[in-house]
Amino acid sequence: MNKNELITLAENWFADQHWKPFKFQKDTWDAYLQKKNGLLNAPTGSGKTYALWVPIVLDHIRKNPDFRTKYKNGLKAIWITPLRALSVEIEQAASRFAEEMGTRFTVGIRTGDTSQKERAAQKKSMPDLLITTPESLHLLLSSKNYQKTFKDLQAIVIDEWHELLGTKRGVQVELGLSRLKTIAKDLRIWGISATIGNLQQAREVLLGPESEALKNSVMIKAKLKKKIDVRSIIPEKMEKFPWRGHLGLHLIDEVVPIIKGSKTTLLFTNTRSQCEIWFQKLMHKYPEFAGEVAMHHGSINKETRLWVEQAIRNESLKAVVCTSSLDLGVDFAPVETIVQIGGPKGVARFLQRAGRSGHQPGKVSLIYFLPTHAIELIEASALQKAVEKKAVEDRVPYLMSFDVLVQYLNTLAVSDGFYPREIFPEIASTFCFQGITEEEWRWVLNFITKGSQSLQAYDEYKKVEIEEDGRFKINNRGVAMRHRLQIGTIVSDAMLSVKYMKGGYIGTIEEWFISKLNPGDVFTFAGRNLELVRIKNMQVLVRKSSKKTSKVPSWMGGRMTFSAQMSELLREEMYTAATLRKGEKRTRELSALAPIFKRQKKESVIPKNDEFLIETFKTREGYHAVFYPFEGRFVHEALGSLLAYRISLLSPISFSIAFNDYGFELLSDQPIDMQQVIDNDLFSAEYLMDDLYKSLNATEMARRKFRDIAVIAGLVFAGYPNKLVKSKHLQSNSQLLFSVFRDYEDDNLLYRQAFRETFEHQLEEVRLRLALERIANQETVWKECEKPTPFSFPIITDRLREKLSSEKLEDRIRRMLQQLEK
Repeated sequence: MNKNELITLAENWFADQHWKPFKFQKDTWDAYLQKKNGLLNAPTGSGKTYALWVPIVLDHIRKNPDFRTKYKNGLKAIWITPLRALSVEIEQAASRFAEEMGTRFTVGIRTGDTSQKERAAQKKSMPDLLITTPESLHLLLSSKNYQKTFKDLQAIVIDEWHELLGTKRGVQVELGLSRLKTIAKDLRIWGISATIGNLQQAREVLLGPESEALKNSVMIKAKLKKKIDVRSIIPEKMEKFPWRGHLGLHLIDEVVPIIKGSKTTLLFTNTRSQCEIWFQKLMHKYPEFAGEVAMHHGSINKETRLWVEQAIRNESLKAVVCTSSLDLGVDFAPVETIVQIGGPKGVARFLQRAGRSGHQPGKVSLIYFLPTHAIELIEASALQKAVEKKAVEDRVPYLMSFDVLVQYLNTLAVSDGFYPREIFPEIASTFCFQGITEEEWRWVLNFITKGSQSLQAYDEYKKVEIEEDGRFKINNRGVAMRHRLQIGTIVSDAMLSVKYMKGGYIGTIEEWFISKLNPGDVFTFAGRNLELVRIKNMQVLVRKSSKKTSKVPSWMGGRMTFSAQMSELLREEMYTAATLRKGEKRTRELSALAPIFKRQKKESVIPKNDEFLIETFKTREGYHAVFYPFEGRFVHEALGSLLAYRISLLSPISFSIAFNDYGFELLSDQPIDMQQVIDNDLFSAEYLMDDLYKSLNATEMARRKFRDIAVIAGLVFAGYPNKLVKSKHLQSNSQLLFSVFRDYEDDNLLYRQAFRETFEHQLEEVRLRLALERIANQETVWKECEKPTPFSFPIITDRLREKLSSEKLEDRIRRMLQQLEK
């Protein structure tokens, strides 16, 4: 059969389903059948599974004309997905097409949820298509004779590549692909990505810079006109002094008609704790929703999550309060409406969530924005413009992740072993390690065989043996088993299982939260109030509680910051608000904010495009100086520390620092000479690294970052599945190693990596530098105010939150508001 006959075969199948293939699907079939690699840029719910699975099956039919009578089993294609939840949907779509085309293709799933029995069966006879995760792919590379498993592999598809790019799981994929390219000579590599700013670079990272695969590749974009309708939920009464106190809960009554008016609504919160609170309040205030509203986040047990996902599909739920756990690729046709609670912090995330509704080609996606405090309406206004412009963030790929490289080499050493001269060119061909030097390569080999310079006396770090023929191999069974248990790059705080005393698993919770509770304390989890009975063997044993007040767990992942794109959009919107004249057309959001802007202008100013605003005022707490770069909380955390350090060099003064996404505050018990700050150019980008080191206790931050690096590189062992090492022990073990490297081996590549990642990824050094350069070119506007302004109020109240319980905080803020309103 020639290419056109094969494509006609697929088109006929589509016609039998009463479908018509999109142009991007046909283009992908065509490119694949021409033996090309590529990146497909398509939104979720547009039929991307069929875009790539169809040509894989067609190609098999072309190569095996007698496919109906003869069948040769073995792995022919791998589909990598970042989320386990997506695998079931892909399996259903793939099985259906393969079966109806008359092939005997089998489809299997292998993720962390796959049972031992099923894995053993797969080992004996691999399915034709394996749907798996980056971690499970590396587990396959760690098994004996893995080359035999992969030798006939024809295709590998990396789904949701934009989610993996810019993470260490992406580096894992790069390394895995570099090996598979060598083993499977006829391999085609395809990525599927939603829209990101750096699509061309995404293709380069996937296929390898300057590789043959890249030269023989295409970029296919699905030009589907997807209309997104963004609406803001605007409170009737707008507070002049906004604060992030009620997590938007005062607008709960506005949400109920939206829920009632749609088939199914997803309410997205930014954090798991916010998800728990919203679910509780909704059920408490509207008990008639019992059984019709559910909750979904990553810490709830798998059975409950799968039940919720299925219930959305068969339309038995009116609403689900969820987190990013439902962000990706799960196709729910009945979802008509999305409510985003609080700023989503990034344009891509907002667009992705919007796309969860109207999840069929041609349908409108409807998303409501619910502000958790008034100033977030500026974000809503900015997001509407971003949706029109399709302005989306870049994902920055990791470079030189030596911890992932060490893990990967141990994986190869556990299976059949490797020869460095063969593996080095493969590794150097990846995007992440394109700059690796011979010297660094020797260091890594030394590290896995001898345990680096300062650890040579300890046998436990000498994992890999060099055999007589020069092969690097792990022969110790205990080392091999521990390594396989620890394959992966997702390092979170130790998770404890939450179970009822009488049995029954509820989900997982982070150790750092539970360690603060005493037996008898009540906390909210999975929509229930639970009383802590005791903690035993990494299990949190609980019983149901009828108490009304409870603590809401917070997860370490809850601190999100603005993307650079979002910061820029927000500043533009803010400047628009500053320059609007009477009678000029403005968005509904900016109109609603008029009372706040009016009050802000009365007490201070709204900064224009070329202005940088500083406000100072005195309260009974002390002397406040508030700065507004509008750059997101991570940049503000670093800027606050940097400025405090530089001011202290001029005069001995100590500060407490508070910050949010809009600005940061320095609070002191003595006045700051602001003129001196301005005259001495303290926002200079010169000596930035040196001053950051001194001001931020960068060593302490790098020490925390090193814990993750040490776990990924296998320097510390996280424990067996039912007997995990406590996180404080992990921390102390890794801190000990960190101190050893600092004192005796400061050129250790893993030690240096901890500092590099702290600056590049946590402090966003590049953004920090750009922010300082921008401020240097702006005119500084310093306003000496009588009292706190509407812009400064959210920052001040956030600092109080750290000290006061929520009831006391509400009382305190009410009193402050009465003072300010006078």
